[in-house]
Amino acid sequence: MNIALAALIALPVAAEEKTILERWEEAPTTIFDGSEIVLDDLKWVLRPLVVFADSPNDPRFRQQLDRLTAEIDRLVERDVIVITDTDPDAMSDVRTTLRPRGYMMALVGKDGRVALRKPEPYDVRELSRSIDKMPLRQQEITDRRTVQP
Repeated sequence: MNIALAALIALPVAAEEKTILERWEEAPTTIFDGSEIVLDDLKWVLRPLVVFADSPNDPRFRQQLDRLTAEIDRLVERDVIVITDTDPDAMSDVRTTLRPRGYMMALVGKDGRVALRKPEPYDVRELSRSIDKMPLRQQEITDRRTVQP
């Protein structure tokens, strides 16, 4: 993992006073650790994109993070929070909810439903298309058009 990528990954902080939502709003390009996330806390606000692996050294995991960080602004526009989980023994909320086996990427809609599961790295362009087809995203696009002059 390159140094720039490592700097983007937020480490869990026990004494952190801000919520995950507040931290995402301040720095939406941050990649959050799955151990600090409860998916229900994000419902109706953000779209979790969770990248799982059994090790941070998994080449598919590294490739996926490289792809995501290269175009993370496209995900931020779509209210996506990027989450990683590379510790299968920790049994985080995201891991117990989504039940991955080895490498997996999962996109969860704002409604809490799993919208996409991929066993191989996926491009941001394809992720953006999948998100843009979601009914709630279509409504967001319509709402933004009517608000802007």
